[in-house]
Amino acid sequence: MAMALVNLLLLAPGWLLKDVQAHTWLALEAPLVVGVFTLLPRRHWCIVLAWGTAVLLVCLAALTFADTTLRESLARPLNLYLDVHLLSSVGLLLTGALGSVIAGLVIVGAVVGAALFAWSLARLLVLVGLESQRATPGGTHATLLGCFGLLVGLYAATDTGPGLLPRTALPALTLIEDQSEYFRHMLNERKVFAAELANVPTSHADMPGLLHRLEGRDVVLGFIESYGMSALNDPDYGSVVRPRLDELHRRMQDAGLSLATGTMVAPTQGGQSWFSHGSLLSGAWLDNQLRYDLLLSSGRETLIDDFQRAGYRTVALMPAITMAWPEGDRLGYDEIFTYNNIEYAGPTLNWVTMPDQFTWSFLQHTIRQPELDDPRPLFAEIGLISSHAPWTPILPVLDDWDAIDDGSVFAPWENAGERPVDLWLDTDRVREHFALSVDYALAAMIGYAERYLDDKTLLIVLGDHQPAPMITGDNASRAVPVHVISGHSGLVRPFVEWGFKTGAFPDPNQMPHRMDTFRDWFVETFSHPAQGVRLDASPSRY
Repeated sequence: MAMALVNLLLLAPGWLLKDVQAHTWLALEAPLVVGVFTLLPRRHWCIVLAWGTAVLLVCLAALTFADTTLRESLARPLNLYLDVHLLSSVGLLLTGALGSVIAGLVIVGAVVGAALFAWSLARLLVLVGLESQRATPGGTHATLLGCFGLLVGLYAATDTGPGLLPRTALPALTLIEDQSEYFRHMLNERKVFAAELANVPTSHADMPGLLHRLEGRDVVLGFIESYGMSALNDPDYGSVVRPRLDELHRRMQDAGLSLATGTMVAPTQGGQSWFSHGSLLSGAWLDNQLRYDLLLSSGRETLIDDFQRAGYRTVALMPAITMAWPEGDRLGYDEIFTYNNIEYAGPTLNWVTMPDQFTWSFLQHTIRQPELDDPRPLFAEIGLISSHAPWTPILPVLDDWDAIDDGSVFAPWENAGERPVDLWLDTDRVREHFALSVDYALAAMIGYAERYLDDKTLLIVLGDHQPAPMITGDNASRAVPVHVISGHSGLVRPFVEWGFKTGAFPDPNQMPHRMDTFRDWFVETFSHPAQGVRLDASPSRY
């Protein structure tokens, strides 16, 4: 019973979350741990050791569960050095998906269940030790079994052991070894990142004619949640998304707007969008939290500073942020709009605080046309979150943009769609809803561009990252689409020269640029002097 319980603790996370691990039947730590307790003398400290071992194993099981979850959701393993702060994010995600009451019950149930597992395992380990000390055949058998388990565990711990023992694994020891390696790697990360930053311009203050080639036009940079190349290339998602992109091309042509599309590589997948935002704005590759924190504490300038120095008003529109955001203050936007100061009277939609169509409308009617006239051109960075999990409900794009106002028009969808807890029981339906949510996000963007863009605005819309591996599969790239739209073809042409393709689809042969290359390229391209760049409008439009 003791071995069965240890085995269940260490292997269940893999069985539950990743089917490919179902072939593993035995965690070799189980006979190893039980074997040790059969050989220990009967002492009071053995009871303390049994309780300590039980608590340790339950903690290792929880970390194994977290590791498997991160591999499924963020396409990377757990890194304790960096990921402790994600506990609060998990709580917020559970609350958004399940509601505060059910989320609280889930958390309490997990804690109580862990405590019961620890208590049961501790009792069993104590009994194992007592049984092995009795002068009975059962005690002898227990001791022999313990010796056998100890030998098997030690043998399996060698480099060649696991290959000779099929359907076995060492999940706890592997986890400890991996976390030790990650810790050693993180200790060197500061030096590595500092060396990389030495090759990134600290400031563009000395750039001649900083961003003058924009000629004072507004620039809007929009990140669409979970919009990756899998939405185009996967046949199941492409059957929904690609027709919408055909519509994007057609409607932009009809509106007299130029359009080009390329790809960029994001530093993250499945979540932690701020790594992508930070990489693109700073010109530094931010693929973990330590790098992001180091960049913020370094005082280095970003694209936001470049626009401010060029005389722009800089605004962040982040409807997904519901708590204090000191990072935004550090980045130095002139104005920051988050959930708490956006005047939205509509319903929240599970995790999504407000639909994308309202965000676009708020950008146009509140930020781009403020009550107090500001003569400065606008640089706005916006986060578009309707395509964030749990991908329910799926809203229609309203034809009457003038009716959106404060968002109360969305009240009919407050309890629409399936509950996330029901939808997520069926993986195929989850994937179907993912495609529909991206389709909605693109449709809202198309409606905004068609209605409000002109030759005085450059709109750059890109995915923040690919969705989780459960959506993309395990071997998907981290490339995301980037759409560039303007009524001034001269603003779009430099992107085509950079490798983008005219129209709504990227060139499949283009080598994607990493997001950290964007800042320097953009500033150099749209500043004086810039080699080979002409921003005069041409008769033909992209």
